[in-house]
Order: sequence, then structure tokens, then C-alpha cells
Amino acid sequence: MKTISAHNLTGPSQKSQGTLRRILKNPTLLGGIIMLAILVLLAILIPVISPYDPSAQDLRAFLQPPSAEHWLGTDQLGRDLFTRLIYAARTDLSIMVLAEIIPFCTGVFLGMLAGYYGKWIDNIISLVTDTFIAFPFYLIVIIVAFASGAGQRGIFITFMLVGWIVFARVTRGVTVSLRQQEWVASAQTLGLSGIRIMFRHILPNVLPQAVVVLMTDMVGLLVAIVTLGYLGIGIAPPTPDWGTMISDGQSFITTAWWLSAMPGLAVVYTGIALSLVGDGLADLWRRR
Repeated sequence: MKTISAHNLTGPSQKSQGTLRRILKNPTLLGGIIMLAILVLLAILIPVISPYDPSAQDLRAFLQPPSAEHWLGTDQLGRDLFTRLIYAARTDLSIMVLAEIIPFCTGVFLGMLAGYYGKWIDNIISLVTDTFIAFPFYLIVIIVAFASGAGQRGIFITFMLVGWIVFARVTRGVTVSLRQQEWVASAQTLGLSGIRIMFRHILPNVLPQAVVVLMTDMVGLLVAIVTLGYLGIGIAPPTPDWGTMISDGQSFITTAWWLSAMPGLAVVYTGIALSLVGDGLADLWRRR
């Protein structure tokens, strides 16, 4: 009968505790996680927190300033601004996350493929990335948005077309450096296939860098979503969206500054939180 050692019993627990200690000792990462957690919890619990419908109009409550009844005041249609702000967080954050999934997976895979095999595979992938980079990102966004119509569809299509490029370029560079390591040559000598080496041995070493880039890229995507909403080719009303709220409030900036200021601050808050998480993860993995 095999004897179970104390190391086997406590190993996973000790590893988790060690990771938690490293996070607690990293104020940048901890601050970003707390900020994001607050926003996500508000987005989940908003139906319980607020009694107001984000789309229900009440012209009797036209442009009321912040008060105990309406924490952030009301807009030009009498809608509670706090409620719309948090429902807009639901909309924009969910689109941001969903729009990143396919480009992230595609970019990491293509980057590893180009970096590991090189030659004609690398040449083709590099040619495609260079072609897309030649066009300004917002030009592609606006063209696709006009072609497919306002709403989530245009954002998803655009980011699936160009969002993978940044991950492919970063992953390719890391994979090229890893391919030259002795342990890769040893795996090849043992007869392991290229796909198995990439996914089992190279991918775990590539993912930390890719995840750090993902956090930064999410900030850019969030700004793109808000910009499209501001230009009127993003999320269609009456669905709450930070960009649309900023645009609607600019006509009242001198009399009801909170209409544009609050969603603008929400965008800044979210961008800072994502940037802190990215910087904190980079610092955490760099020390390890």
C-alpha cells in the first residue's frame, strides 16, 4: 500500500496560500482586483440595489440634481442616473469580455504557430498582421459599424477581424525565444509532436505575458465601445451605454454636469482598475 506523504496532502493548499500571500503583498494587483470586484458586484446586484427601471421615463423628475432619492440625479427624461450608469456597466463590460474571447484564443494560437514553426507559416501570419496594422483601428471600427449597423454585432465583427493581432505578435516573440531553449529540443528528441509541445510546454510560459496584454487591450476595447456609443453607432438606445450617456449629457453640461461627468468617471475608473490588474500581474509573474 502506498503511503500518502504530508507534502501530498498540503501541497495544493500551500500553493494556494502562497499565491494569496503574493497577491496581498502586491498593492497594485490587489487594488485593481478590489476596484473591479466592486464594479462587478454593483452590476450583478443593481436590480436589488435600485428600485428604478433604467429605461422608464418620468418627465416630472426632469434633470434633478443628486439627492437621497436619486443618488446621482436624473437625466433629461427623468431616468435615475445611478441605475442607468450601473446597467450600462453590465452592457459595456459584458461586450468587452465577450469580444475578447475569440481574438485572445486565436491570437495566442497563431502566435505560437508562427513562433514555433517559423518559415512560410510565420511569413503568412506576419503578412496578415502587417496588412491589418497598416489600417487605423478606428477606421476599421467605423467602416464595419456602418456596414453591419449599430449595436453589438459591429463591435464583435471588428474585434474578431483585428483584435487577435496584438496577441499574435506578443505570443510569437515569446515563442521564438522559448523554441531555442534546451527543454524544447529535449521534447523534440523524445518524439513529441509540435502541437503537443506548444500546448503542453510552451503555452503555460506564454499565457502570463498574453494575459497582461489582455488587460491592457481590454482598456482599449472599452474606449472603442464608448467611442462608438458617443458617435451614435454603438449600442442602440434605450439600452444604457456609457458612450451614449456622455453624448446625451453634453447638451446640458453647464446646467446638469453630472449627466456626462458620471459615465465619464465610470470609464476612467474601469480603465484604471484594468490597468492596475495588468501591471500587478506583470509584477507578480516577473518576481516569480
